[in-house]
Amino acid sequence: MLIEIAQVHEIDTILALIEELLAELGEEGQEFAGIDREKLHTDIGRNLGSGRFVALLARDDSGAAIGVLTLSESFALYAGGEYGVIDEMYVRPSFRSCGIGRQLVDAAVTIARQRRWYRLDVTGPEHPGPEGGRGRQAVRFYESLGFEFTGPKLRLLV
Repeated sequence: MLIEIAQVHEIDTILALIEELLAELGEEGQEFAGIDREKLHTDIGRNLGSGRFVALLARDDSGAAIGVLTLSESFALYAGGEYGVIDEMYVRPSFRSCGIGRQLVDAAVTIARQRRWYRLDVTGPEHPGPEGGRGRQAVRFYESLGFEFTGPKLRLLV
């Protein structure tokens, strides 16, 4: 098992894993269908090179990508300046409960410390759901890593 920072030539791998995530989310991921893929590809490439966007890939023993975590740099005064945001994280179902998600988050924390960020945010599910639901499991996972649930974000599509 290996976690490494994705390179520009791996954009299609990143996108394939994120599409799997969004397909699994169902309705929550439908917004992605209308996105301009060519622009997205260009944006990912430009931002991977700038360091403002990092994609971490988890690989199995054969080198196949089995998980992804995307990390973006943001800035807010309340966060003490620059901080990180985990935007997406996905591990293929057959590899779950093997510690891969924890390793991806640990790698993101390492990057945060290297960049002297004092905060790392992750968007939780809008409604964590009942005991045992997928949203509740996600919240529990992040809480087990030390995250605190602070509620969902609001958005405006422009």
